[in-house]
This record gives sequence, structure tokens and C-alpha cells, in this order.
Amino acid sequence: MGENDIAGLQALTSETSSQIARTALRLREMILSGEFSPGERVSEAPLTGRLGASRTPIRLALERLAHEGLLEPYPTGGFIVRTFTLEDVWDGIEVRGVLEGTAARLAAERLTHEAELDTLRTRQREMDALGEPTPETLPHYLELNDRFHEEVLRLAKSDMLRRALERLLSIPLASRQSLVSLQTRFPEASDIFIVGRDQHRRIIEAIARRQGARAEDIAREHAEITRHALEFALAHAHVLSSLPGGRLIQA
Repeated sequence: MGENDIAGLQALTSETSSQIARTALRLREMILSGEFSPGERVSEAPLTGRLGASRTPIRLALERLAHEGLLEPYPTGGFIVRTFTLEDVWDGIEVRGVLEGTAARLAAERLTHEAELDTLRTRQREMDALGEPTPETLPHYLELNDRFHEEVLRLAKSDMLRRALERLLSIPLASRQSLVSLQTRFPEASDIFIVGRDQHRRIIEAIARRQGARAEDIAREHAEITRHALEFALAHAHVLSSLPGGRLIQA
């Protein structure tokens, strides 16, 4: 096989991977937005026209979402949309706290230069400048919040931890975005915002001081406030169902 053949094969493989990733992203959005009901069957053939993709990337995307836990295999072929219980959500938040706590601890233990914290501090300053999220600023706030936590994970320098967190965050309402989305819906959420902002700052401080155990404790507490916010939503069914993945929860 010549160099041109190898280059062509690599380009084809890259394009196929990108198509699978795009298809999986679109399917994930459709499931979390409620376009498919819990227990509904999802198979390749009806999706080809709907997504404008061939059956192979659709099949591989469905398998990826099944691996993430959003789908379950159907006995006669295809997949069904998984139904989640509140226990699944609480467990997901608990495990996320463990993993993000570990990330903060490793970040503190593996920090070698103070300058490594520059990006993390910049992310927090950007969030501080934006203030408490409103319906208009929420998309940007969600992006900044994710970037903050992604930076903590980068500082942990652990690919294994990254992969574990990426899979966990696919569980509906266990992600950070569900908490921030609620902050524009309840007056009580202002207090949660203040607590969360303070925890971000204390995580940075603990990492800077190489205080691994303290950074881990604060990060675990930070994940737990997602549960407090969701408890508000449970008292308002229309709010719960409007959150990404909320309709998959059997409350």
C-alpha cells in the first residue's frame, strides 16, 4: 500500500469517526429533549431519513449511546430508550462527587507550577464577571461552568478519570448543567449560586496550596448541591420535565 493509499484510508477513517460522533450527538440531544419516550424502540432504518445518515454510522452511534447507558438492547433487535429512577439520579450525583473530588485532589497533588492554575483562575473570573445566570446568559454560563470543571480535570492529568466522568455525565440530571439550568427557575436557587461560586474559589485555593484532601472534600460538596437543586424541581413536575433528560425520570 502506497503513501497516498494510507493517507486516503486515514482521511476516510477520520471522516467516519466524525460522522459517528455527530450522529451520536444528535441522537443524544433527541433523547434528552424528549423526542423519544422512555421505553420507546429506536432502530436504524427509521433514523436514516430523519438524520440524513447511512445505517452504519447510526448503528455505531446507537451502540455508543447504549454503552453510555441512555439506551438498552431490545430482544428482537435495535434499542429502547432507558427509563431512569430517582435512585439512579442520586447515585449518579454521588459518584460524580467522588470522581470530581478525586480530580481536585489529583490536581493539587500533581501541580508542579503555580502558572498551571492561570487558566482555571481565568475561567472563574469570567464566571464572576457574568454574575448569576439569567435566561439570557444561561447558555454562556453553562459553557463557562463546564470549562471550569474541564480545567480541573485537565490538571488532574488522568485519562482514566476523564473517561469515567464522560460516561457518568451522560446520565440525565446527574450532570452539572441540570443544576445551573435550575438557577433561573427558583428564587431559592440564588443561595445555591452563591454557595457554588464560593466552592469554586475554595477549590482553586486548595489546589494552589497543594491541599489535596481539602480540595477533594470541597469538590464532593460542590457536586452534592446538584441534589438540593433537583429536590426543588421534584416539587414542580413541569420544571422537571423541561430539563434535559427530565422526561426519562420515573419520579
